[in-house]
Amino acid sequence: MSAVQPAANGHPGYNVTRAASPAVVEEARRLARQAMHLWGFGPQAETAALLISELATNAITHTPSRHVRVIVDRPTPTRVRLAVVDKTPHRTPELCPADVDGEAESGRGLRLVDALADGWGYDLLGSHKRGPWGKRCWAELAVGGAR
Repeated sequence: MSAVQPAANGHPGYNVTRAASPAVVEEARRLARQAMHLWGFGPQAETAALLISELATNAITHTPSRHVRVIVDRPTPTRVRLAVVDKTPHRTPELCPADVDGEAESGRGLRLVDALADGWGYDLLGSHKRGPWGKRCWAELAVGGAR
């Protein structure tokens, strides 16, 4: 993976900005897996990959952003934060009601995130005087035996 930048904020993390296309989803999964293995959390790598995959898919499906930023961050020794930033602050993620008959073609992504993550949400980004310029949708995993 080229041009992956380590975090410059004092704790371990990686981020990459890419065109908002389906190809970014696989790249996001690969970044999450690699970071989890590098940090010694291999058993949770597939969960991290699934979470970032759902966040990236939502960003490229539900926003008109031309680019997204994928972030895999470790703000504390016991937490990993997976995030996707887009430039559409007015389209915020909503947990859809459960599809009881199983016929819906979409709407399950955030349910998976809600079930697998130890927390999830979104942050509006930018000056609130002029309005936010974008949002960061995130999910967190407890790692290293923390729960």
